[in-house]
Amino acid sequence: MDKDDSRTAIGYMPMPDGFPYRSAFLKGRPQHEKYDEFWRRHPPMDIVHRAKIFAPFDALAGFGECIASKEVAYTVRQDLSEGEKEELDRKVSVLRGLTVNGAAVRKNRPEITVRYFVPCADPNSSAYGTGGIYESVTGICQKVNDVSRTITVGGRVLAIDDIAGITGELFAHIDDEIP
Repeated sequence: MDKDDSRTAIGYMPMPDGFPYRSAFLKGRPQHEKYDEFWRRHPPMDIVHRAKIFAPFDALAGFGECIASKEVAYTVRQDLSEGEKEELDRKVSVLRGLTVNGAAVRKNRPEITVRYFVPCADPNSSAYGTGGIYESVTGICQKVNDVSRTITVGGRVLAIDDIAGITGELFAHIDDEIP
């Protein structure tokens, strides 16, 4: 064996004599005919899937989510006026009457949209404890709980104190009565 056989293809570092894969390395890459037994068991990967092998990975797990959370525009909670609180109480009492029990919910199926305040839960944000965002949920009102002061809409339990407004077709007669 001459000097060139004991060198690697990448660099010129000599291969140790006791290297266990020396004979396999010196054979070179395997050559396969198209549609032979190996090719049928291991077909070539298409370019789209092959590119995923070389895609970057998230070395800092959670860093992307942390940066994205900083892009959220938090606002300060708006307090409701006395008139808005009375209107909200009237709507909650109507919903309470329509959702007395499961049979009433199935019969009435009161579909509403609730706009509510969600406080900032990111302790690293400057809005933590002071700000939040307003979200909306639309669905069937399933329950109004006076003890815990919650309302269940579309499977989501919301605190009545966090609600900024409730809308729905069933309130059309209430909205007309309010000057």
